[in-house]
Amino acid sequence: MADAEVRTAIAADAAEIARIQLGTWRSAYSELLPPGVLDELTEDTAEQQWREAIEENSTTVLLATEGDWSVGFCAGGTAPTGETAAADGSVPEDANSTVLVSTLLVEPRWGRRGHGGRLLGTLAQQLRQAGNTRGISWIPEADEASMAFYRGVGWEPDGTVRTLDAGGRPLRELRVTGTLELRFQ
Repeated sequence: MADAEVRTAIAADAAEIARIQLGTWRSAYSELLPPGVLDELTEDTAEQQWREAIEENSTTVLLATEGDWSVGFCAGGTAPTGETAAADGSVPEDANSTVLVSTLLVEPRWGRRGHGGRLLGTLAQQLRQAGNTRGISWIPEADEASMAFYRGVGWEPDGTVRTLDAGGRPLRELRVTGTLELRFQ
């Protein structure tokens, strides 16, 4: 494998991040999301949203590269209180030190090469150094590959479920959680 690394994204990376996001969603999530939803997504809009996220101080956006290629990215930061609440609405004691991994994507053609682990590991390390202890992420219930990945680093579903409206089709997501001291198998 060529040199692989993870680095903090800069505003100039927004176009590549948008390309990776839309290409991956269209490939990996075509069965989960209705075609109309995927067709409405534009690279220009996604690029602008990622540029804003990168420039915002409360979000950490990382980019994975292999050689000269951008192959994946992740984003995370302080979890909103509503995201950390239990199914009964109660807020856990560690809510103030819990982060939300909002996105972790690796292009399918670059999968199974360790990029996802490097991305999440680097993000967890940076967020742990900032005093955080636990992470959460939302995974589509039907996304077995992502669920297996998170379970592989020690994160498990915590029983909290949400259903999103994905263009008129319900998309059920499970919340996974675990320590930022990741274990890699």
